[in-house]
Amino acid sequence: MYEKVNPQHPDKVADRIAGALVDYAYTQDENPRIAVEVLLGHGMCHIIAETSVSIPKDVIDSTVSRIAGPSVLPNYVEVPQDVHLAQNQAGGVRCGDNGIFKGVPVSGEQKELARIAGVIYAAWPFDGKYILDGSRLIICQSNAPAQVLRSLYPGAEVNPLGDWTGGSDVDSGATNRKLGSDMADSVTGGGLHGKDLSKADVSVNIHAFLKAQRTGQPVELSCAIGDDTVDGLPYSEIVEEAREYIRSLGGFEAFAEWGLVR
Repeated sequence: MYEKVNPQHPDKVADRIAGALVDYAYTQDENPRIAVEVLLGHGMCHIIAETSVSIPKDVIDSTVSRIAGPSVLPNYVEVPQDVHLAQNQAGGVRCGDNGIFKGVPVSGEQKELARIAGVIYAAWPFDGKYILDGSRLIICQSNAPAQVLRSLYPGAEVNPLGDWTGGSDVDSGATNRKLGSDMADSVTGGGLHGKDLSKADVSVNIHAFLKAQRTGQPVELSCAIGDDTVDGLPYSEIVEEAREYIRSLGGFEAFAEWGLVR
């Protein structure tokens, strides 16, 4: 049993905005320190960023307009990273937070639902969410003809309550609220999105997930702030592995669109 949401779900819109601001920070600094939280809905987008890189208002405005829509009003608060946390990284790349992580191989059912979600989203790029539970397929897709979806997926339950418009005028969105969609059976004590690579919530999660896919076995890890090794590897290597993975997807915003299961 698995649920997947698409990039226009309000929670994923929040993740994408956070990811886009992290992308901007990386254009200004090779190793910025940034953590972004986004809460949006009903015409407002509240953003708090703890960051070593100041983000101009025009970047905030254009990012929110592009991802959430031109009618959404940004409310942005920016503060510097805590000085004690900053000192943790002063002598080299070390773990930026405590965390627990479990990477799990993606099942065939989870891969199939991710594929279905991608196909539907390519045709109807609007708010949608999908469940696959054995032979039961539930499709909730806004702004799409239910009759066409039923013809494409015979037997599927399509929009059980009827047509809907979706988006942040129907539901609010917040960063890291759809980790089940992003990670399937993998588990984390933190969130994947809106953070730089020094954060274990990003880099160690990616490392555990990728290792589980390579080995076909679950991977369980923990770390403490300040650790210079995790899973027997220098923390700097784990950060570079995550950097390459994020680059391969096209950046943090692209990572936020579908998470680790895509």
